[in-house]
Amino acid sequence: MTLDRRAMMMSGAFGMAALAGTDAARAAPPAIRAGEAGWVDIRHFGAKGDGIAIDSPAIDRAIDHVAARGGGTVYFPAGTYACYTIHLKSRVTLWLDNGAVVLGAAPSNGRGYDLAEPIGPWGAYQDSGHGHWRNSLIHGEGLHDIAIVGQGLIWGKGIGRGDGKDNWLKDPVGPGTANKSIALKNCRNVTLRDFRMLEGGWFALLATGVDNLTIDNLLVDTNRDGFDIDCCRNVRITNCTVNAPWDDAICPKSSGALGEIRVTENVTIANCLVTGNYVVGSVLDGTWRRMPADFGKLIHGRIKFGTESNGGFRNITITNCLFEESRGLAFETVDGAMIEDVAVSNIAMRGTVDAPIFLRLGKRMRGPEGRPIGTMKRIRIQNVVSSGATILPSVIAGLAGHPIEDVSISDVHLHHVGGAPEAMASIQPPEAELGYPEATMFGPLPATGLLVRHARNLQLSNIEVAVAAPDPRPAIRLEDVADVDAFRVRAPKGPAVFSLKDCADVRLTGSRGIKDRDIEGAVNGVF
Repeated sequence: MTLDRRAMMMSGAFGMAALAGTDAARAAPPAIRAGEAGWVDIRHFGAKGDGIAIDSPAIDRAIDHVAARGGGTVYFPAGTYACYTIHLKSRVTLWLDNGAVVLGAAPSNGRGYDLAEPIGPWGAYQDSGHGHWRNSLIHGEGLHDIAIVGQGLIWGKGIGRGDGKDNWLKDPVGPGTANKSIALKNCRNVTLRDFRMLEGGWFALLATGVDNLTIDNLLVDTNRDGFDIDCCRNVRITNCTVNAPWDDAICPKSSGALGEIRVTENVTIANCLVTGNYVVGSVLDGTWRRMPADFGKLIHGRIKFGTESNGGFRNITITNCLFEESRGLAFETVDGAMIEDVAVSNIAMRGTVDAPIFLRLGKRMRGPEGRPIGTMKRIRIQNVVSSGATILPSVIAGLAGHPIEDVSISDVHLHHVGGAPEAMASIQPPEAELGYPEATMFGPLPATGLLVRHARNLQLSNIEVAVAAPDPRPAIRLEDVADVDAFRVRAPKGPAVFSLKDCADVRLTGSRGIKDRDIEGAVNGVF
């Protein structure tokens, strides 16, 4: 049976939500869409679009009208709509047309955003921003079948960063202020597609307990986190560009913000660019202006899993992604969670700050008492190219008695600036078991390309380590690592390829400049 387009729209909100993601809906002329059944124009409910009048009450009236009819689409024509909190409802799509700007207004004269809800007893287990959703520009809770689509802009100009660095806000966390552009809690069947975001606040998107979440083709140029995906299932993040100089670009988490332990799982991140060294707004306007040279130590902009890690992460794929002048890819479990069944492939990095790859199993244990230390296992990383990375190598670091297990790294090129002093080759880094998880937590490290400590069943294949300046450190340092297979590792001439301490059952084959070895039992030495 064939349905024409008008019949699909008349079939109700669920059909509208489905249509919002199709090529046909993207291509249809806005003037036709706004006049068809199921669509309402926010100007018909009193929105001015002049950038001065507060339009969120009119937008809420349009949303309520559509929801009362069973669903449909709320249409934002070109204009600048100054807003406080907009309240989403089930089976409602917001369509932001080209030229439409949803502008986060500054609180004024007692008017402002919704108040943050009480955080509850689980608030101690994560940063406070993760436990509030209502103090946001766009808010939805307990909803289903919702979407924000179109080529418009969400600009959080009047919302805060949540860290007290907003000079224009007398009280950056007080009543009437917001610190998130979009906050969703306990929702399902959510689509965010095609729009742009500028200055998103603490989180451009905070999604907590959201299942069946699609984020596609967003351009986000923001002053703190890009996407925080917390306790979510079945998530697809594709074709996005995120510039986040001050914080992480794409950051799945697994906190206790819902008042229970919940896993973040079945997550795909594909075809995305993350960066952390462009002036906020310059990616959006196409000028791509770099941050000042002294900003280098503050660069973020990466893909990171953690640090909130109460529930854990499983069934994760990351593929065809670009990291430009950002920190590297990180998987961190330090609060008792597991990380398992992870596949990473086809990653290109340039100018990486502080470790292209960072895997950390620690014991900060910020969570309910009595939980055991977490686990990390079954991690596959292949086809990664990193060039111009700073002096810190990639790091895989478990704990004594709690090793990271079943890690395979293959077809990887790691190029670093090199130039370390001679003394760095003999450093014994601290364990830092309780430390905040960052590659810098151990201080200088005695390897140019990769340091692995407290691990079991490690496979390295077709790895090349290169340096721009001569470096005295071995290419790969292994400490307390058992069941090692290393095949075809290439390293700079001069220093050792491998430095092994307290290792066991090691096979080294096919690496230029060293003899093949298959050693059972304890292994220490330089090869």
